Amino acid sequence: MTLETGEFMRRFLLHVLPGGFHRIRHFGLFANPVRRANLAKVRELLHFAPEISPSPDDASIETRPVFICRHCGAPMIVIEILARSSPIRAPPMHRDPT
Repeated sequence: MTLETGEFMRRFLLHVLPGGFHRIRHFGLFANPVRRANLAKVRELLHFAPEISPSPDDASIETRPVFICRHCGAPMIVIEILARSSPIRAPPMHRDPT
């Protein structure tokens, strides 16, 4: 198929995501509608028992906070993560017309 340049670019750019977006596509075994059933079938065929997750009452495993305040030593809680934006440019400098 032969396309004009503008049409080719239009079709190509339909597949480009804006900055900050990540394309995640699962298909086949991990397709969303049948994932749970497929994984159960695979575990059954491999004779693999799922790991038993610890109960919420079991407090023997204690995770250490990642962010600690430098001033008081208390753990800090992440409220929001800001995406990186483009750097701010300074206005152009005016030159003397001499």
